[in-house]
Amino acid sequence: MDRMLMAAALMLVPTPIVAQSNVDQPPVATAKTQGVLRLKSANDFDTTVARIQADVAARGVMLFDVIDQQALAKQGKIELRRSTLILFGNASHGAQFLTANPVAGLDWPVRMLVSEDADGSVWISWNDFGWIAKRYSITNRATEFEIATMVSASIAKAGAAR
Repeated sequence: MDRMLMAAALMLVPTPIVAQSNVDQPPVATAKTQGVLRLKSANDFDTTVARIQADVAARGVMLFDVIDQQALAKQGKIELRRSTLILFGNASHGAQFLTANPVAGLDWPVRMLVSEDADGSVWISWNDFGWIAKRYSITNRATEFEIATMVSASIAKAGAAR
C-alpha cells in the first residue's frame, strides 16, 4: 500500500520550469527545487566549471573548494552523471549573513553546482538569495542579499556564456 501512495504522490510533483538556454536571459527558478536558480550553459562541462572558477578569481572572491561529486560517487561504486560543486565567497560579505542569523552558515559560502543531464546539457544551479533570506528570517541585510544575488547571477552567466 505504501508504494501505491508514494506513486500517487509522485504524480502530483510539479514539473520543473525549463530554464532558457540563452545566457542573456535571467536565471529561472524551478518549481521542483524550491529556492534554486538554474541556467543552461552554452559550454561543455569542463569549460563551464573553468569559466566559473576564472570569474570567481577575477573578482578576487575566495574559492573555498571544488568538489567532483561524480568521483566521490564512484568511490562508493555508484554511477553518477558529471556533477561538480564549487564553493566560493567573500568572507566579510558572507559573514554579514551569519551575524544576522548564525544558522545561515548552512548556506554560506556560496555553492554553485555544475551538472550534466543525460542528453549532455550542462546546467549551473545555485540558491536564490531571496529564498535564503526568507529561510533564515533575515530582514536586516537587504543590501547584502541584493549584492549576493547580482554577483552569483553574474558568475553563473560568465560560466554559461561562450
